[in-house]
Amino acid sequence: MKSSLAGLAGIIALAAIVAGHYFGLGYIVGVAVALAAAFGFGWPHYLGIPAKKTLGTVIALTGAAAAMTSGLTADANFLVWTPIFIALGFGAVMVVQLIRGTGQAHRLESTLGAGAGVLIAGFAGGWVASYRFLGEPGMTLVTAISAAVALAVGMLSWPDRVLAPLAIVLAALAGPLAGLLFSELRVLPAAVLGALVAAVIASFRRLGTLTGPVRNVAGGLSAAVAPVLSLGAMVYFIDKLLLT
Repeated sequence: MKSSLAGLAGIIALAAIVAGHYFGLGYIVGVAVALAAAFGFGWPHYLGIPAKKTLGTVIALTGAAAAMTSGLTADANFLVWTPIFIALGFGAVMVVQLIRGTGQAHRLESTLGAGAGVLIAGFAGGWVASYRFLGEPGMTLVTAISAAVALAVGMLSWPDRVLAPLAIVLAALAGPLAGLLFSELRVLPAAVLGALVAAVIASFRRLGTLTGPVRNVAGGLSAAVAPVLSLGAMVYFIDKLLLT
């Protein structure tokens, strides 16, 4: 998948998340579960690690469980179950490696890569928690617009040393503008939020550059939604930091 298609897929995923503020909790939980599943089953293909189906199932289930419990918990701590599911996901990855037996190829890469996938998938619940915490789309729109700007910049075929600072600067400018239009967030926090979001997306783009060409569509789709999912928990905790 080319960087332009990956960026477009990421922007579509952001749009689907933002739409949750207009279609309700059930919708955004469904979107988070679907994105976690797409990411989970494609992540082993993206990294090229063994036991793709088994590890993909573990990653997808971790993200789906985190998203569903974030939407269903009656506690105000909407992510209270997320660390538990991430820990269970890590444990399941270890069990898979033990079942594979000794002397298997790429065991270390498989363990570390799948563990990172479990962590990213678990962050999907952050988008649901942000929706439940805010109840209005202002901060989500600020984050999504900043992320969309960074993803759009990443669609250019320029070197990473040029794209990364450009994405951070433009997202830091887009954040305050979106804040003025859609929320009561002040200029400086909105600029910092935009820069942080862009830094995360630029990091994933650099990862894509280092890993080389994507092997198939599933891996490319996983790479496209990975930065979007990873922003979930960050958005929720920034929401709580700025708005409480």
